[in-house]
Amino acid sequence: MNEIPWWKKSVVYQVYPKSFNDSNGDGVGDLNGISEKLDYLADLGVDVLWLNPIYRSPQVDNGYDISNYRDVEPQLGTMADFEHLLQAAHDRHLKIILDLVVNHTSDQHPWFKAAKSSVSDPHHDYYIWKKPVDDHEPNNWGSSFGGSAWEYKKDLGEYYLHLFAKQQPDLNWENPKVRQEVYDLMRFWLDKGVDGFRMDVISLISKDPAYPDGPLIQGKAYGSYYAGAANGPKVHDYLQEMHEQVLSHYNIMTVGETPHTTAQQAQLYTAADRHELDMVFHFDHMHLDYGQYGKFSTNRFKLVDLKEVLARWENTLAQVDGWNSLYWSNHDQPRPVTRFGDEGQYRIRSAKMLGTVLHMLQGTPYIFEGEELGLKNVHFDQLSDYNDLETKNIFKELTQQHHESPEAAMKAIYLHSRDNARTPMPWDGSEKGGFTTGQPWLGLNPDHKDINAAEDLADSDGVYHYYQHLIKLRHEEPLITTGVFELLAPDDPNLFIYLRKGEHETLLVAGNFSSEERTWSVPDDLQAKDVDVLIRNSEISDSLEKTLTLPPFGAVVYKLQ
Repeated sequence: MNEIPWWKKSVVYQVYPKSFNDSNGDGVGDLNGISEKLDYLADLGVDVLWLNPIYRSPQVDNGYDISNYRDVEPQLGTMADFEHLLQAAHDRHLKIILDLVVNHTSDQHPWFKAAKSSVSDPHHDYYIWKKPVDDHEPNNWGSSFGGSAWEYKKDLGEYYLHLFAKQQPDLNWENPKVRQEVYDLMRFWLDKGVDGFRMDVISLISKDPAYPDGPLIQGKAYGSYYAGAANGPKVHDYLQEMHEQVLSHYNIMTVGETPHTTAQQAQLYTAADRHELDMVFHFDHMHLDYGQYGKFSTNRFKLVDLKEVLARWENTLAQVDGWNSLYWSNHDQPRPVTRFGDEGQYRIRSAKMLGTVLHMLQGTPYIFEGEELGLKNVHFDQLSDYNDLETKNIFKELTQQHHESPEAAMKAIYLHSRDNARTPMPWDGSEKGGFTTGQPWLGLNPDHKDINAAEDLADSDGVYHYYQHLIKLRHEEPLITTGVFELLAPDDPNLFIYLRKGEHETLLVAGNFSSEERTWSVPDDLQAKDVDVLIRNSEISDSLEKTLTLPPFGAVVYKLQ
């Protein structure tokens, strides 16, 4: 039997460097700050740290606009600081993966400065340029951040494409020189010893050469670019080339961010015999509470829909020996206890329940910083307290275009602003939360005096210690990696129950997503088995009889033999 790759047995911890820990008092988290907290992460038991972009950047989009791929953003430290962090992490058996952002660069990158200087400059073809069509943009594509995805350069008589901010021009992957530049910069970091990459919007690197108009988005002047940019005709050729030339030469892990990709399409990215990526991030479960105003709606997800999405991804990727990325949140998403659990009376218990049902699925779990403490969304009093550009724009859009009240707009922001995830990590209950001695770049969550790492670690029944147990189980129980997934009670609106089946043993995983006690009739073939309780977050029976009773937000994992 082939040896199981290390990343299938790993748990990844995502660090948002600006918000994790500030070592020099300038109010911004940094690389040395991460180094100071490595023992905290090693004690938690995680295997891999994923760092959001650390490269030199004008910071128009929080580091996702890169002006130098081979240098470190001075706010975060120096290359020597990174090399120290990498060595210190490896000394603690922690691996590090970096964010690879190669759909676009910053407009301050030397390539783009040369590209816009002249149509005859060799770097011009590093980006995507088009002549006007009827004195207008080449097509109707809109940018992710609003407005057109095309920016006109009058002196060149051409538009360049930017699927994100206008300061983030898209690279032309059709140009083999661009691809070689990317592979070179990947080798630069891999040769330093980094352990892999999370690849930003990697499903967008191949555009439909016809550049067709996209369907108009409700309430917007521009159309969606996804029809012509997501999962384009050559994306798999490019990734297979990348794998052959770079990835296959290192013992690393790769995870691709693949917006607007179905489970069926994800088979192509992740099937073991296709030699592309190890796993991808999908967004199907992140869209379940979208509504009239997209993500800034105030809908609550429905558990039946959530189970259907997660089961579909489990089953579809298993067909091709693909692999799942398991996550509740990241730097762009709200806090899980607020979104999927209960941020009030049952905050701690629902944080543990969410961890349980996610970590027992087949795939590699990702913990976003603070999730292991059960952090919840922030309720800042005024819009000026928020830093995120998207948040400020949506307030204006909701109040001015859609004539919603400021109170209604703020309610949507409380639920979905990206700053919910980006508030500085609360290490203790002091005024600045132990994050910095200076003025934090973004305010701490006002509840940090009560909800912080020091408080939670001091509680033997806290979320951190529960996560330690979850991670330990993944390392010790092979069934969590290899067991076949089977969803039970798919139509139950409150309970998430599934099996992980092996040859001689089975795991039964059950979580209650409601604030009331719920019961479930145990199928005959699961009753009267030898049962061990691997983990539970509350008083739940040791044995599996005819009825399983789960308290509000209760969770349990039974091992059946």
